[in-house]
Amino acid sequence: MNFVPSPVPDPQAPGMLIRKLESIAPLSAGERQGIEGLPMRIHNLNARQDIVRDGDQPTHCCLILDGWACRYKLLSEGKRQILSFHIPGDIPDLQSLQIHRLDHNLATVTKVRVAFIPHESLGELTAKHPSLAAVFWRDTLIDAGIFRERLVSMGRRSAFEHIAHMFCELYLKMQAVGLAGNFRCSLPITQADMADALGLTPVHVNRVLKEMRDQTLITLRSSTLVIEAWDELLRVAEFDATYLQLRKRAAG
Repeated sequence: MNFVPSPVPDPQAPGMLIRKLESIAPLSAGERQGIEGLPMRIHNLNARQDIVRDGDQPTHCCLILDGWACRYKLLSEGKRQILSFHIPGDIPDLQSLQIHRLDHNLATVTKVRVAFIPHESLGELTAKHPSLAAVFWRDTLIDAGIFRERLVSMGRRSAFEHIAHMFCELYLKMQAVGLAGNFRCSLPITQADMADALGLTPVHVNRVLKEMRDQTLITLRSSTLVIEAWDELLRVAEFDATYLQLRKRAAG
C-alpha cells in the first residue's frame, strides 16, 4: 500500500471524530479535549485501495475524514461481499483495539483522507476517561445493530425494500454528522458496489433504481442521492431508526 502522507497536520480531524461521537452520546469538555490531543497521522489514499487486510494485526485505528470506505470479504473465486459502508467520522476498525487479528478487509471506495490513531494512544485516552470508552463501545454496538438490519434485509426484505432501507440508513448517518440535509446527500458508490453490498446483481440493482425513480421516490445523479418522498421511502422500507441510536433523528 503506497500511502501519500499529508505534509501538514489536519486541525479539523479531531473535530470530525467528536462530531461523530456526539451524534450518539454526549461528551464532556475533558473528553473533547482528550480527543483533540490524540496523535493522528494523516494520509490521502486513492480509490479502490486496501487500508488493512484480512489477517493483518494493525497497531492503529483508522478515522475516515473525507470520502467513503467499506468493509468487505473476498471469497476464493473472487466474489466480494461488502459488509458495510463508512463515511467521514467513522472508525471502521475500532474493534482492532480488542480483536488483534482482522477477519475482513477495509478498503477505500472513493479517494479518502484518513487519520491513523495509535492503539496505545486510544488505550491511554479511554483509561483516563472510562465514560469515553463506553461511548466507543456504544459505537461498536451500533455497528452490530446495523449488521442485524442487514441480515434481515438479506433474508426477508425484497430488493426494493432492501435498497430503500439502505438509503434511509445512509442518509440519517450522514445527516447526523452534518454531511446531509434537505433530503439530499452524497452517494459516491457504483451500482456494482451496491450489488456487492446487497447480494444482488448490478442488473437487478439498476432495475430497482429505475423503479424508484419512476415512482418519484428518489433521484440519483452525479453521485448525489435526493430522496423525493421521505415518508413513503420510510414506509416501503419499514424503516425504524432505533438501531442507529442517534441523539437527534430529525430528517430533512
